[in-house]
Amino acid sequence: MLVLLAIILFLVLASPANSIAAAILLVAGIVEVGYWWRTVKHRRLQAGAEALIGARAKVVSDCHPEGRVSLEGALWNARCAGGGANAGDSVVVSGRDGLLLMVEPAPRP
Repeated sequence: MLVLLAIILFLVLASPANSIAAAILLVAGIVEVGYWWRTVKHRRLQAGAEALIGARAKVVSDCHPEGRVSLEGALWNARCAGGGANAGDSVVVSGRDGLLLMVEPAPRP
């Protein structure tokens, strides 16, 4: 984005301001790319339903034994073990069966 802005300013501004602005934005763009590369290069890719196991979810509709939970902004059908969970409770995903999440009540701190 900064590189595109540098090119636009180079074409629009009068000389020598265009060269100075373009140089500053190009350096800022290189620094930004370097920062994000260092930030994300050690992260492991997490994809698929298996990445949900161990995540915390919030119960949207009572789960006795089946209900709905909200996880990362999405609603999922869930089956709760261990006596069920009421709306508003926090649960932990322990497994899945197709698109049905198996959840357990989260331990209280």
